[in-house]
Amino acid sequence: TVLSEKPTTFTITVTSEAGENDETVQTTLKFTYREKYPDETPLYEIVSMENLDDNDVMDIIKLLEQQAEENLGMVMIFTLVSAVQEKLNEIVDQIKTRREEEKKQKEREAEEEEKQRFHGTPVTIENFLNWKAKFDAELLEIKRKKMKEEEQAGKNKLSGKQLFEMDHNLDTSDIQFLEE
Repeated sequence: TVLSEKPTTFTITVTSEAGENDETVQTTLKFTYREKYPDETPLYEIVSMENLDDNDVMDIIKLLEQQAEENLGMVMIFTLVSAVQEKLNEIVDQIKTRREEEKKQKEREAEEEEKQRFHGTPVTIENFLNWKAKFDAELLEIKRKKMKEEEQAGKNKLSGKQLFEMDHNLDTSDIQFLEE
């Protein structure tokens, strides 16, 4: 897009090739010719950008400076835009690589977590003896409780004589059983 004729100022939008999930990075460069162009570098700036972080922008500016210096004396806008296009494609590849690495890292972490879940405490003589002492103490406590319950249950049980004294129907129950 031509913005002005004196001095010649125009913008070019450069978009990377589509990466994974049709992801692209894009930037709009503004060029202004100086009086002695191409013997003098044009003025350039990044007007807008999409999906680029500050480090990427700094890299693009350094690349433009380097390419402009290397191409002094020649028409260079096409060369500058081509270099930015390649850089944007590299950035898309880096994003893809970074995502793959993050995915692999998450998989590794999940795998380690899974291993930890199935990996118990290593058994040593000390560990086993400590566990055995606790286990024996728990068993002893359970046996004590059971004995106390049995004692209490035994106190509430009535003897045969006490049952007969309380319920007089039991006096004749045996006789009725024999008759049948």
